[in-house]
Amino acid sequence: MLHRIVVVGGGAGGLELATRLGRSLGKQKKARITLVDPNLTHIWKPLLHEVATGSLSTDNELNYVAQAKWNHFNFQIGRLTGLNRTEKTIELAATYDEAGHELVPARTLGYDTLVIAVGSLTNDFGTKGAAEHSIFLDSPKHAESFHQQLLGEYLKAHAKEEESTVNIAIVGAGATGVELAAELRNAAQQLSAYGLSNIRPENMKIHLIEAGPRVLPALSDKIAREAHQQLLKLGVNVQTSSAVEEITAEGVHCKNDVFIPASLKVWAAGVRAPKFLTQLDGLETNKINQLVVRNTLQTTLDDNIFAMGDCAACPLFAGSEKNVPPRAQSAHQQAAFLTKALKLHLNKQPLPDYLYKDYGSLVSLSKYSAVGNIMGGLMRTVNVEGWLARMFYISLYRMHQVVLFGVFRTGLMMITDKISKRTHPRMKLH
Repeated sequence: MLHRIVVVGGGAGGLELATRLGRSLGKQKKARITLVDPNLTHIWKPLLHEVATGSLSTDNELNYVAQAKWNHFNFQIGRLTGLNRTEKTIELAATYDEAGHELVPARTLGYDTLVIAVGSLTNDFGTKGAAEHSIFLDSPKHAESFHQQLLGEYLKAHAKEEESTVNIAIVGAGATGVELAAELRNAAQQLSAYGLSNIRPENMKIHLIEAGPRVLPALSDKIAREAHQQLLKLGVNVQTSSAVEEITAEGVHCKNDVFIPASLKVWAAGVRAPKFLTQLDGLETNKINQLVVRNTLQTTLDDNIFAMGDCAACPLFAGSEKNVPPRAQSAHQQAAFLTKALKLHLNKQPLPDYLYKDYGSLVSLSKYSAVGNIMGGLMRTVNVEGWLARMFYISLYRMHQVVLFGVFRTGLMMITDKISKRTHPRMKLH
């Protein structure tokens, strides 16, 4: 019987791992690779802010069934709900259609090696009203919901044929918040250009709210200042040192007695792993629900269960109190590492330690610019901005595509993207 490797979670890391393993162990009939995800399609999570504004259509999603066929692995739709480490089985919840009819029943799936790569969710820190009155950009569905609400504001104004204003509040000035704010300014200009001009670009009031003293707290002061200045040039109202106390239907209440009116609210501050990870047959988790792993990415209590990406708390290096940051580059590196490590595990050989390599951070400011840093020679940090930073940023997504589709097909996709810009609207209008 072939060794069964089950990868739960089809995000950037999980999908790359399943694809790599399928092309090697699956193709060579050395193992049976199965990818599990509750959805049928995948989109690169760092692009969700573009889906939310309509700059990117969900038509660009990858289909798991097709990817599995092309790359010698299996796909099972389902959401992980339970784990039996003794029996080496996982429990998958039933899948339902939009009408509530059961499509696929709940079932048990066996494994010999299990990799959990379920990513992360937005952490609202228990803020009053956040869950009820704001959108979390955790999935394409959430991003599409925001897009429909945004488009609805413009269509209402267009039907009334009178000038209107729309207020949008974004809580959290990390990469997601900053990128969304810039992309919204681009969307305002595009919507007006397509004739929905009763909300003029300057009448989309974008408020970016940050509890800390500056935007992009994970990056350097220089990059943060540059991003802040760019946002101000775009007409974004940046509110720093403004911790949110409550979100209501009318807007955002901050602890410094500032009220920001907003009909659309997005929470983009903080991440946590899914809560169900704390209930997986005793596996060790931390305070934000991440599975605690060793530097081999094996969970602390079970050598046959690995975790990777945002849902894993992996030390930066042996003995370090800091963990690998929840970034797309971390998941990409861990997928490449586990492709080799699981082959050793299959042959019962010792596993090497995963060592995170920081290649820098880049933040897109839509079509206008980008800011960030890259690691130069001898690990020297080089700050980049403008066109060059924008090209580096775009290359990150292309690298993800190369892993999934290969160089030739990625090249064809790049050509197709260029052509579609000539034949389709510059943003999604439905």
